[in-house]
Amino acid sequence: MTPGLLSLVQWLSPAFPTGGYAYSHGLEQVIHDGLVRSGADLTAWLSAILRHGAGRQDAILLACALREGADAEALADLAHALAPSAERWRETMEQGAALAKAVSAVTCRDIPALPFPVALGVAAAPLGLPPAQVIALYLHAFASNLTSAAVRFVPLGQNAGQQALSALHPLIEALAADCAMATTDDITSAALAADLAAMRHETMDVRIFKT
Repeated sequence: MTPGLLSLVQWLSPAFPTGGYAYSHGLEQVIHDGLVRSGADLTAWLSAILRHGAGRQDAILLACALREGADAEALADLAHALAPSAERWRETMEQGAALAKAVSAVTCRDIPALPFPVALGVAAAPLGLPPAQVIALYLHAFASNLTSAAVRFVPLGQNAGQQALSALHPLIEALAADCAMATTDDITSAALAADLAAMRHETMDVRIFKT
């Protein structure tokens, strides 16, 4: 265990003030629609987002931001363009700004407010950790936060939620290894149901989560 790894785990912890608990990434809408009712449903939904949606997109942006000489502003512009809805843009920008502010306070560095994966890449680059390790922990934190939302809102039992999250570990490991070597030319998206859910959530009458 290295100090850098402990720092990264701290930054991605629910205790770190990024406010991740307030965002459901459109999951609240699909739970309301009855599309996610069980642990198996949750695993399938999150698998699709990780493989084909924001999970893989963010992993590649993070990988690029970790590299020496990375153009954080260009990556931020791309992250803005990739956001398919107002809520998705708000999700990545608010969490990125919160992460940058908190990491700056802890490390006495000046991390600019950037989209979440880009901000994390800029913050984590000096830690000297293997990119695949950083990406895997980022994706795990992303999936863990949505699992927590499902446990509260489906509702799922705690054991069912943890079983769903554990089932994603092989996928997260494989994605991290693949995306660590990827470039922005490799970014694609085909999670249309998740994107549409995020859009419909914007006009949901009663909601618990920001997104």
